[in-house]
Amino acid sequence: MAVAIPLTAHYNSVTLHIVKRSWPLDTKNITQPLDPGDDSTPRQQLQSGATLVKRYNIQEVIGIGGMGSVYRARDLHFPNVVKLVAVKEMINMAPDPLVRQTIVQNFEREANLLATLNHPSIPRISDYFTEDNRSYLVLEFVHGKDLEAVINDSNGFLPEDQIISWAIQLCDVLAYLHAHKPDPIIFRDMKPSNVMINHNGDVILVDFGIAKAFQTGIKGTMIGTEGYSPPEQYRGEASQAADIYSMGATLHHTLTRRDPRLEPPFSFAERPIRRINPNVSAELEAVVNTALQYNPADRFPSATAMKEALMNVARKTGALTRITSALPVKSGGIKPLWTFKCEDEIRGTPALHQGMLYIGCYDNNLYALNAADGQFQWKYATEGGIVTKPSVYDGNVFFGSEDQRLHVVSGRSGKVVWTYYTDGKVRSSPRIAEGHIFFGSDDMYLHAVNVNTGRAVWKFLTEDAIHSTPLVANEMVYVGTEGGGLYAIDFRGEVKWRFQAKRAITSSPVFAGQAMYFASLDSTLYALDTKRGWVIWRFRLGKGSVSSPAIADDFVFVGAADGFIYCVDARTSKEIWRFRTDNQVSSSPAIYKDSLYCGSVDGNVYCLEYRTGRLRWKFETQGKFTGSPLVFDDIVYIGCTDHNVYALFA
Repeated sequence: MAVAIPLTAHYNSVTLHIVKRSWPLDTKNITQPLDPGDDSTPRQQLQSGATLVKRYNIQEVIGIGGMGSVYRARDLHFPNVVKLVAVKEMINMAPDPLVRQTIVQNFEREANLLATLNHPSIPRISDYFTEDNRSYLVLEFVHGKDLEAVINDSNGFLPEDQIISWAIQLCDVLAYLHAHKPDPIIFRDMKPSNVMINHNGDVILVDFGIAKAFQTGIKGTMIGTEGYSPPEQYRGEASQAADIYSMGATLHHTLTRRDPRLEPPFSFAERPIRRINPNVSAELEAVVNTALQYNPADRFPSATAMKEALMNVARKTGALTRITSALPVKSGGIKPLWTFKCEDEIRGTPALHQGMLYIGCYDNNLYALNAADGQFQWKYATEGGIVTKPSVYDGNVFFGSEDQRLHVVSGRSGKVVWTYYTDGKVRSSPRIAEGHIFFGSDDMYLHAVNVNTGRAVWKFLTEDAIHSTPLVANEMVYVGTEGGGLYAIDFRGEVKWRFQAKRAITSSPVFAGQAMYFASLDSTLYALDTKRGWVIWRFRLGKGSVSSPAIADDFVFVGAADGFIYCVDARTSKEIWRFRTDNQVSSSPAIYKDSLYCGSVDGNVYCLEYRTGRLRWKFETQGKFTGSPLVFDDIVYIGCTDHNVYALFA
């Protein structure tokens, strides 16, 4: 038989779950988990101050299991900062060589599995090594505590809005695992103690020791946790439907505070959620009941379908709009990593290249700053305000100015390389592709300039000024105009098609799949077919928009003059959520990891969880944000009309 025995240990508000296994040679299926007994006694632990492979300095034990411990450690490869990691240990003391080999293989399988995963709700693995009879995984350290501890530490029932938010995130990570290539991954042990709630209030799924690639028709051993595992898992069968059942069991426990391990198996129907907790909506109870169906075919067909059902509950009950106000938000405590003050308003977006931050200002200067500390490096003076985002190519910085020129300067010294003149102010940011610079001007032309010589290759006349940044995709250049035209122009400067909106297209188009997305001052977010310019769908905004969309996970994000940041399903044009700021949103959103960053004319930079629109933090200034944030390596860079450039921790 093969047995999985869950053990948990709580240290410093952090719970890590460890699965202890025995691997006798007889691998017949079992129907009941066994009691850990005396074999759960922890083996000799590493002492505080010990250092592994001259890199990981052990601080303390944060989890204990039958085959080793989990430690909090400091990564000494980062001497100037305190970088904490979790070090998971496996001590291989099995006397049978075949069993020892199996133990090592399973531990290596967990390491290899985690190495293939990249999701914000899954801890990242950074190292794997063996010393003597001990093997170690080095994982991202999660600051927080597990959901079981959250339930037990609460004085009463947790708010439904909060639970829905966590459930949506869990469905998202399960959908990611189930869509894993080349083989879907079944987690097999979803339960509150394996769900960490980090310091941002977001979920992290931990302990992939028994997760397994799914192979149709192949049975395995009964591994899981009694009370949370579905009936078929007791027979050695595990599929995506098994994870959905365990998800339902986890939600039932969270909503009712009734631990299913203390109840008869598969008896959830005897404990109706709303009879125990009348604060739960009938809609949410129905979702949980569907997930808990005895027959796998009667459950949700996928984690994505369950997520959509939860989103529908959140829309119907108003949870999506309440989540932002129901949870604690970091606001006044946010302190910049550094600030740099210019001599006038900053209305544009910065660019980053090889540790240098380049940003234009209405004091007519382009500034070069050290991105790490904000120290001034040089500035280059033009004869007009700079609202464009610079582009960097081959060591040179390209940007337009209201002095009617495209300027090219050395990124290292700030010395001019060449300039290109137009007959109007240049407020369209340059796009470099295929050896050319494409940008628009108030002279109504889209200009194509040789990137090396600065000579015009062609220019295309539109019907109005161009403030939009060109998009280059599919060997075409797409650009909008202040007259409402959206043009598709080939690399020879010939128009292939044109689309007409009712008002200006200042928004810069973005590309995903075969669709292009942009907003207009006619209060519409558009999706167009890039080959023919046909409308795929339209989404009505509250007011006009100059914000350029961002895309992640089939979601389109955009701001509007009505003060909202919108999230729209890119496939169906259905609104997923909207977040209200206190003034118009001219800034364009930026996506980094699982967060959306955007400025507002109300003077705040907002950080939202992009799947739900929940506010994580906001940073308040005395100015307005019209430019967009740039996020790189966990730092948010943004300029403000209060004359400051800010660097904020993401």
